[in-house]
Amino acid sequence: MSALPGKLEQTLSLAVATLAVGVMPTPMERDAERDQALRKLAAVAGECGWSMHTLRSVAGPNADLLFPAGVVEVVEAWSDLCDRTMLEAMQDTFEPRLSQRVRQAILLRLPPDEQRRLAAQRGMAVFMSIRGQKAFRRSWVRTVNAIWQAAQDDSTGLTYVSKRLTLGGLYASVFLYWLSRGSDSAGLEAFVDRRLADVLRIGRLKARFGGAAAKPESVAG
Repeated sequence: MSALPGKLEQTLSLAVATLAVGVMPTPMERDAERDQALRKLAAVAGECGWSMHTLRSVAGPNADLLFPAGVVEVVEAWSDLCDRTMLEAMQDTFEPRLSQRVRQAILLRLPPDEQRRLAAQRGMAVFMSIRGQKAFRRSWVRTVNAIWQAAQDDSTGLTYVSKRLTLGGLYASVFLYWLSRGSDSAGLEAFVDRRLADVLRIGRLKARFGGAAAKPESVAG
């Protein structure tokens, strides 16, 4: 994806705006059989795309019955599986700084794995369809919330919402970078570090000039 279409950026902007509501979508259905089927499909989705035909070919002739809502449900469930994989990997972190825990979670969620990245590119084509956009917004809210959970943040009320909005915008820019150039791990890490530094700098300016909504530690503490 050397040139990212404007439609993708617009879709991301709408997904970030959804975070302002502060309401978590209903959890996805989860079970070991669905997860196994998702992993098999994700392994080939970058080359073959996300489709019920491909799902049946790699996970068995009845695998489509696991996802009665069709291919949009498949991609949404895969996003949820990636969130859970990230959360599991973050369970044993001993990093004391919130900003570094957020950094770790983002980099685990968007690894420099070409297979994962190509699968995500093809998955975005499903999410940007008319049927897929609501599912993408739900997935985006879940992922941003999962990153905060992984970072062990326990904020509530307005702080809960403002933190997720801030992270949603940051994660959107990182996600775009990862889709186009994410195979360069050093470049991706440097980009995440710059974005976190930007958030910290803006937070300090708001605190200095009386902006009550965002404290410097909102994401990059």
